[in-house]
Amino acid sequence: MSKRTKNFKRNSSLEEFLTEINNDLWNTEEKLLSLKEPEYPIIFVMGSLRSGTTLMTQWLANLGFAYPTNLMSRFYKSPIVASKIQLLLTDEKYNYRNEIKDFNNSVDFSSENGKTKGALAPNEFWYFWRRFLPFKELDYLTTKELFEKVDIDTFKSELAGIVDVFQKPFALKGMILNYNIDFLDKVFDKAIFIYTKRDPLTNIESALKARERQLGSIEEWYSFKIPEYEELKNLNPYEQVAGQIYYINKAVENGLENVANHKKLIVNYENFCENPKRFYDELKEKLEIQGYKLDKEYNGEDSFDVTRKNINDDNILKAYKKFNEKGNI
Repeated sequence: MSKRTKNFKRNSSLEEFLTEINNDLWNTEEKLLSLKEPEYPIIFVMGSLRSGTTLMTQWLANLGFAYPTNLMSRFYKSPIVASKIQLLLTDEKYNYRNEIKDFNNSVDFSSENGKTKGALAPNEFWYFWRRFLPFKELDYLTTKELFEKVDIDTFKSELAGIVDVFQKPFALKGMILNYNIDFLDKVFDKAIFIYTKRDPLTNIESALKARERQLGSIEEWYSFKIPEYEELKNLNPYEQVAGQIYYINKAVENGLENVANHKKLIVNYENFCENPKRFYDELKEKLEIQGYKLDKEYNGEDSFDVTRKNINDDNILKAYKKFNEKGNI
């Protein structure tokens, strides 16, 4: 396993206590698993590393959708209980004489390698996902294996329970299953897959910088070990990252081919930053088809800053071309 830099090292005391408290709460959580289908759509944010998925999740959170918070993530084995606790502590409906007004309900658009700060800031929720995904050396199983090995009933009931608590669609990152969109599509009748795709050269550069921030070197593998990991691991880091992004985008696009139009939304990162309202209107239409009506007009950000760089690093350009010959990234 790659060694993390100081700022990204895990807190072993926290990990141990989280395991203990989640096991303590499981008996209560298990009693809440009565719902079999989410009443409203689950919104899965898909795409490659460093493609804008965190910004997309923060944007959805700001629009009022339910989403996994840093607070909820601490209770990864009991997210329905966590949802109820979060509502109790933070929803104005349950406020009594301002006894508990310490939570910041606003979500800003800052993050570091996908990590956010604040109890109610969006969390990647990977501990929740990994409860159900028995990955080994690679972060991958075939869709056939997923249907054989995943506790689908509990997985669906957990998400259905969260939706029931918040009474709105639940938006979360789903990139851990970038290669298995067909699995999620079959499991969830009500779902929307938002695929964020970024300028590939900028995407490669951003992923290399993420490696250096989190692992102290661009030489170390960063993010999920995809099926092509064995093919990529002995290449130079520029080619590793270019291949990583190429194969992930290819997998997502292949997976979306058989998904109904009302269940998918393809988002170019640069276009999204220029005009997010356009994508809100598309999302609103797809949600209405699935039985959830957004009554309010768009009140989110008019735009986001995006740096359109001219990438002049020969190593990045060569790595991009190596994989671009196989098709468009």
